[in-house]
Amino acid sequence: MLCLGRFHPAAGSLVAIIPWSFWPAAYIGKTRVRWLSAPFAALPFVVIMLFFWISAKYRFFAVPVQTRVHLTDMASLVAPLVLAERSSVLISFYHVPIAALVTGLAMLVAGRRFGVMAIAVLGIVLAYGNFISTVSPIIWLCIPLLAGSVSIGAGMQALICAGYADRIWIILTTMVLGALAIVMLLLATRYFQSFLGLGAGYARLLVESAKMYTLGVIATIVIFFIVHARLRVRWLRWLVLCGAMSIDIFFSARLIVDKIF
Repeated sequence: MLCLGRFHPAAGSLVAIIPWSFWPAAYIGKTRVRWLSAPFAALPFVVIMLFFWISAKYRFFAVPVQTRVHLTDMASLVAPLVLAERSSVLISFYHVPIAALVTGLAMLVAGRRFGVMAIAVLGIVLAYGNFISTVSPIIWLCIPLLAGSVSIGAGMQALICAGYADRIWIILTTMVLGALAIVMLLLATRYFQSFLGLGAGYARLLVESAKMYTLGVIATIVIFFIVHARLRVRWLRWLVLCGAMSIDIFFSARLIVDKIF
């Protein structure tokens, strides 16, 4: 949403409509005619194509269709602060929610939610394949990012409700965040040592990313010890997790907005 704001406010409105366009498929999937949820799952894709078709008809271009996405843009998934300065396409979540994303994706696979995974993969294929030239590839990426956002929500709920038997998953999540923090610091060191300090700006952003990942590590470790002690205290888990995410969103969004606008 922040990335699309540099083009036109209407682009953000389109993205806001996409989650609601999945509502019919989600609702029908809980009824006796659940087989109809598959064709209704195509509704968001139809909405996107109609938006660009109507826009072109009235010569209104909210997002340039010439804008391309590249594999290098995927680096923003782990280093959004740096890519916000280097790229016009920001494909990312914040840092601390990566912990919930890892847990949510594991639940998605374990639950065999192949339909959701297929929809996300289709969005990625359409974005990078550029098969429909009348639609901006950036918009297609909103669909897999939406699936990732839902996975983050499910992962948060899992971390809040985790029991003693789920300790290994919390440890794995902590290890992922710790590894990302170390990678950010190593990259920052490399940029600080660049010729004449030309990479100092990127290095400082990488250090900020490392701080946010470290904050996520602290939050998940606190949750681990709560689980290890066989305590529920869900209110404390919510406070720790949401507090860490709020700090991350506040500081990261401020830096991202400064770079984009």
